[in-house]
Amino acid sequence: MSRFLALLCVSFVAGCGFHLQGAVTVPEEMESTFIDPVDEYSQFYRELRVALKMAGVELVDSAEEATAVLSILADETDQRVLSVSARNEPTEYEVYYSVAYSISSGEAVLLTPQDITLTNDYTYDTRKVLGKAREESVLRDALVDDLVRVVLKQISTL
Repeated sequence: MSRFLALLCVSFVAGCGFHLQGAVTVPEEMESTFIDPVDEYSQFYRELRVALKMAGVELVDSAEEATAVLSILADETDQRVLSVSARNEPTEYEVYYSVAYSISSGEAVLLTPQDITLTNDYTYDTRKVLGKAREESVLRDALVDDLVRVVLKQISTL
């Protein structure tokens, strides 16, 4: 009885289209992709390359060799002050990461330019400067991971 119930649950989950997080399906047009970055040293570009390779995409060195071109149109990260104390010192910052990209295959546009901005904020204490610098770095890394996940999800819907 328990075997039957387990088999029923597995077939139900498989039949409803459930995929484990991280399982990305890439359209045929993107099997061989060239990434045209704005900044080839950016963290987003490096993480996106790794994620696409893990999804089975062959990354090529030129647009001529590719079946699709993923153009990164903008890739920016920074921080801004959210609030200040009575002594006019920053007490809270917001870290943001913005990317814009599009995907084309020959003359066909697979995905029109998409703009994505993700933000995260943290409190700032002048007595803990070193720890806050590390916190900002960790938050920025998390934003990049989330951005790559969003881009892959959009690609998988093509």
